[in-house]
This record gives sequence, structure tokens and C-alpha cells, in this order.
Amino acid sequence: MRVKDMPLADQPRERLLASGAAALADRELLALLLGSGSRGVSAVELASQLIAHCGDLGELARSEAHRLLAVPGVGPAKAARVAAAFHLVRRAQAEPERSRITCSADIASAAAPLLHGQPRERLVVVVCDGRGGVLRLAVVTEGGSDHTPAPVRDIVTTVLLSGGAAFGLAHNHPSGSLVPSPADVEVTARLHEAADTVGLRFLDHVIVTDTAWRRVPWPPPENA
Repeated sequence: MRVKDMPLADQPRERLLASGAAALADRELLALLLGSGSRGVSAVELASQLIAHCGDLGELARSEAHRLLAVPGVGPAKAARVAAAFHLVRRAQAEPERSRITCSADIASAAAPLLHGQPRERLVVVVCDGRGGVLRLAVVTEGGSDHTPAPVRDIVTTVLLSGGAAFGLAHNHPSGSLVPSPADVEVTARLHEAADTVGLRFLDHVIVTDTAWRRVPWPPPENA
């Protein structure tokens, strides 16, 4: 039976969308990569033949495209798609694991290389995914020796355009002081509000010097 002749709920693509990839057998996942079968052979059947030709799924994953061309019905386009998919997996597995933000100290550590030794104040946003993995470090503004603007809209836009779900903020005090200014406390409050409005998680705001760091307290102490 051709895949398109199956009941819609039984078709691999629809099942993947409804229940996730884990609900599909190896041959069904491979059939989605192939895209179609060949004359008299469904995509699922062709996928089974391709796995059998290589011996098992692991051997298929290690095969070059030209080896797959030996299976009738697998042309250059199908072979290239399968080989490319498995190669992407190998690249992803070879990438170093992203650093993770689990506390305020991690924000300070991640931003420190962009802040240490700077004669002017810099504002750095640490953009994270939903699990705290660092997606991007970006210098948002650079100002004078004792002040730099903190444009809330630009910060939030940077996070959203980077595909982030959470973010932290860090800036340096070239003077070496770790005392938050009233402006530091104000922008922290505004960022909490802005993050809530657009569905982001604001992790923390820290001040970083060449020798230490300190978080901008939030909510501020009652006697502040």
C-alpha cells in the first residue's frame, strides 16, 4: 500500500506531528527523509530495503551517498538527502556542549571576557535557551567611564531575534566599584517588567569588575 493511500492518521508524517518522532519505527522515519517510494514500492518499503542493504541503521548512518544508489528506486536526490541528514547528526554530536547559566555567577563568568580591562562601561546581554544554554553574548551598548545607556527595548529585541527564551545582563564599572547605581536598579526593574510582558525569563543583572562581581539586588531592599 502506498503511504498516501493509508488512513491519514496512520501516515508517518501525520503520526510524527501528532505524537513525536519517538512514535515512529526506523523505517518510517527514513521514509520521511526519502519523501517517496518508487514504482510499485512505497516509501516505507523502500526505507526497509535501504536499511537491509546496509545491514542495520548504524551502518546506514555511516554510509556515503554513492553506496545508497545501489538500491533500486534510490536515486541521487534520495541518497543525498539521507546522507546529508546523518551527517548533520554527526556534526551536532561533535559540537562542544554549550555553557549553561544556572546562577548569577555563571552570568558574570560568561560576560567577563567582554568586560574585563575595558576603560568604558559596557552592557552585555547573555541570551539563553529554555534550559539555560548560552545562545549568544552581545555587547548592547558602550558608554563613558561611569555610565552607559541601557535601552530596554534594544535588549529585549536582541534576545528575541537571537531565538532566546531567557537572558541575563552584565555591565562593568571601570572604577572598580561594585555598588549598584540608582540607574542600575531602575533598569533591572524595567527589564523584569519587559521580560514578563513578552514571555521571556529575566535571569539577573550583575556588575562585573576585573576582580569581582555583584548582582544588582531585586527586589531592592526595603530601606534602599
